[in-house]
Amino acid sequence: MNLAAAIDEHPAERAALVSRGKVTTYGELRDQVARMRGGLVELGVEQGDRVAVLAANNWYFVSSYLAVLGVGAVAVPLNPASPAPEVQRELEAVGAGMAIVGPTSRNAIAGVDIDRVPTLGGVVTASGLLEAEPAPAVERDDDDLAVLLFTSGTAGAPKAARLTHGNLRANVEQVMASAGGMPTEEVALAALPLFHIFGLNALLGVALTAGWTCVLMERFDAHAAVEAIRAHGVTVVSGVPTMWSALATLPGVDPGAFAGVRLAVSGAAGLDPVVHRLVQERLGVDVAQGYGLTEASPVVSSTLGRNAPPGSIGVPLPGVQVRLVGPDGDDVLVGDPGEVWVRGPNVFGGYWGDDVATAAALTPEGWLRTGDMALVDDDGFLFLVDRVKDLVIVSGFNVFPAEVEEVLVQHPAVAEAAVVGVPHPYTGEAIKAFVVPVDGATIEEDALVSFVGQRLARYKAPSTISFVDDLPHTVAGKLIRRTLR
Repeated sequence: MNLAAAIDEHPAERAALVSRGKVTTYGELRDQVARMRGGLVELGVEQGDRVAVLAANNWYFVSSYLAVLGVGAVAVPLNPASPAPEVQRELEAVGAGMAIVGPTSRNAIAGVDIDRVPTLGGVVTASGLLEAEPAPAVERDDDDLAVLLFTSGTAGAPKAARLTHGNLRANVEQVMASAGGMPTEEVALAALPLFHIFGLNALLGVALTAGWTCVLMERFDAHAAVEAIRAHGVTVVSGVPTMWSALATLPGVDPGAFAGVRLAVSGAAGLDPVVHRLVQERLGVDVAQGYGLTEASPVVSSTLGRNAPPGSIGVPLPGVQVRLVGPDGDDVLVGDPGEVWVRGPNVFGGYWGDDVATAAALTPEGWLRTGDMALVDDDGFLFLVDRVKDLVIVSGFNVFPAEVEEVLVQHPAVAEAAVVGVPHPYTGEAIKAFVVPVDGATIEEDALVSFVGQRLARYKAPSTISFVDDLPHTVAGKLIRRTLR
C-alpha cells in the first residue's frame, strides 16, 4: 500500500492541518494532494523519479510530500534554509529529476547551478501544481523506495538513507503500538522540522495515520509555541532537547497552557536530567524519552508508558530487536556496554549509491550497526553511554566532522582543520574547530565561520575556532580527535 494512503479514511470534515492561520480538513487535503499528483504527472514525473521538496513546516510541504509519494516517486526532503552549495550537492547526489519549492524557500534553489544537475528537469512551486486536474494514487509495495533522507549515517560523510514505504509504515505502527494505540482526536504541535526524520515520520507520519490535527510551525519560537499550544488545545508535543529547554526556561511561562498536553516526547539527542526536571516542575509535563536514527525510520526505543529510571532511553518498540554487541561480536553481559545493533521491518536497506557504506552499516543478517554504545539493566531498560562514531549532534541534527573539515580547508588561508563536538547548555553539543593556518596567513574567526556558513547549513558551522600550530595524529597520520576533545 502507498504510504500516502494514510490520509484516505479519515472523516472529510476533521481538521488535518493548521498552517499559516488556515485550517485544512482531511477532505481538503485529499483534494489538494490529488491535484498536485495531477500536476506532477503532467510534468512527466514517473515512478521511481527523485523529487526534492524544499519547504518550511507548512501545508505546502505536507501536500507536496504526499503527492510525490502518491505518484510513486521518491521524496527527497531538503533543509530549505541550507545555502545553495549544499542544496546543489544533495540534488546531484541523488540525481533529482525535479524540485518542489514552497513560497519562503525559493532562495534555497535560486543559487543552484542547474546545468550541474543534469537530471533536474525543472523547479516548480507547490501552489502551481494545484492548477492541474486530479490524478489517482498508484499502488506501491513495501519494498518500494519512498524517501531519501540525508544523514551522517553510522560512518563517513553525509549520505542519503533509502527508506521504503514498508520501513516508514512499520515504524509508525510500532510507535502507535508502544503507546497502546492512538486516539484520533489528538492535536499535535509540529514544530520539529519536517525535512528531519523525527518530524517527518515519528510526528507527521504518526499524526496523519492516526487522523490527528497538526499545528504546523514554520520556525520554532518558545513564546509562539506556548501561544499555539494554548490557542489550539494542543495535546501532543514532540521536541528535541533544545525546544524543551527553551520552553522550561521561558520567563513568565504559564503552566496552564500545558494543561491539555497528554503526551510529550523528546528525541534526537539526550535530554539533560535538569531540563527534564524543569519541564515537570514549571510546565507540569512528564516528557517521555526515546532513541532512534534515520536508518531505523527512526524510533528504536522509548520510555513511553514505562516507569523508566532517570536517564534511560526505555525499551525497544514492539517488533524491534536490539542487541548490545562487544568487540568480539558476541552480546555483552547485563550492565556491560556494547554497540547497539538494531533489526526490524523499520530498518533501512542501505545508502543511495554507496555499497561500501551500506556494507559497513548492515550485517548480512540485516542488523544495523548504529555506532552508539549502550548498556541494559536487570529490568531491560537501555542507557546510552557513548558513541563509537565521531558524529556531533547539534540541536538534534547530525553533523559529521569530516564534512565541516572539508569545507574549512577550502579556505585559501587554512592548511589543516579538525572538528569536534563540545558540550553546549542549549544545543546539547556545538561545533568547535581547530585550524592550522597557512604559513604567514592571517584569518579572522568570524570570517572563517561565515565562510563555512555560506556553504553548509548554519547548524554545521563552528561556534568557536581555535587557531593552532599543529594537530595531533597517529604514526599512521590519522587525526586523534579524542585529544582535541
